Amino acid sequence: MTKPSPSSPGIDEVLKALANPVRLKILRGLSSPAESYPGQEHPYEWGVCANKIESNCDLSQSTVSGHLAVLHQAGLITSKKVGQWIFYQRDEAAISQFLAKLKDQL
Repeated sequence: MTKPSPSSPGIDEVLKALANPVRLKILRGLSSPAESYPGQEHPYEWGVCANKIESNCDLSQSTVSGHLAVLHQAGLITSKKVGQWIFYQRDEAAISQFLAKLKDQL
């Protein structure tokens, strides 16, 4: 079951999410998951397991969870729970919509 990201987050909310270097690193890493998070046992089509993201960030689980929650609330990523694991991937459609809105408003 895939949880959709919230609909139509504001530009300010997205910019705030992108302003943090850790969140930006996570989002960039999710653009090429096999390269950024190698060795995942599950298919990358599901997304990247939260555990892999935590290992890559070298931060506590709770800190990374907070960053993932902000990215999800901003509509930049989606999550999918499979058994006990949660997988994350970029929401490319939402990112494209944000870029279009930003271009129109600048």
